[in-house]
Amino acid sequence: MFDLFKSAPFRDPQLGELLRSRGHWRGSISLGSDENVPLAISGTRSEPDAPALQAAREVATQFAGWRPSIEQALLEHYGPYAESLARGELSEAGAAFPKLVDASEVWGAVIAGVRVACFCGWKSEHRIGLHDALG
Repeated sequence: MFDLFKSAPFRDPQLGELLRSRGHWRGSISLGSDENVPLAISGTRSEPDAPALQAAREVATQFAGWRPSIEQALLEHYGPYAESLARGELSEAGAAFPKLVDASEVWGAVIAGVRVACFCGWKSEHRIGLHDALG
């Protein structure tokens, strides 16, 4: 009975099959590593938003070039937390807190995924956004 309300799968020639679940079109995307990461794209019940779909395709093709900048930004974001832990201010993190020295080490300490959402352009707080976590 509930199959009547399910969206049909969407097939993209570059991203593969996307299934509608929890308000997004979901699949996986290769970011140049040996494994794929989760992908969520905004859209209607019938198909993903065209601009969001194009942004996801761009992520798939451009990520390798963006990777060094992302690694550096993640390492910079990590720095203050590592300093706080060293001063004893983050005791709840304990031994599970990663010890990172080089930017290339961040990938073992992050949960990667790609969420692409399109928002209206007539309000300044609404914009196209690429998010690094899925919700």
